[in-house]
Amino acid sequence: MAEQSVSDLMEGAMEKIRTMVDPDTVIGSPVTTLDGTTLIPVSRLTFGFASGGSDRPAATGKGGIWGGGSAAVKVEPVGFLLNKDGGSRMLAIQPPAFSTADRLLDMVPELLERLERYLDRNGKKPAGQG
Repeated sequence: MAEQSVSDLMEGAMEKIRTMVDPDTVIGSPVTTLDGTTLIPVSRLTFGFASGGSDRPAATGKGGIWGGGSAAVKVEPVGFLLNKDGGSRMLAIQPPAFSTADRLLDMVPELLERLERYLDRNGKKPAGQG
């Protein structure tokens, strides 16, 4: 058996984690519906890694490495990017709002989008756009 060090052990484990923590895991493959809407899944990725060990001197007659490692990965869907009619917005997957204030905060992006469309239709530019 080839000699290995704790450093080699840790490096191998980190390489395995690099393959699990892939950008395609966070931003998924786009899906286009029949009406032309494109949905792109978005996930939250959490990972942890622990490793430890020791190189035991060969002078004791029982040389080699003693060690271990552990890794965990959690992928949690958070929503979809929705691209439709030239506009984009985030559709969050979350529990329903508990209070009126939470509901209002959830509605702000949609209200701003509607206000912008209304102003565009009436020939007015939104504030700050010259």
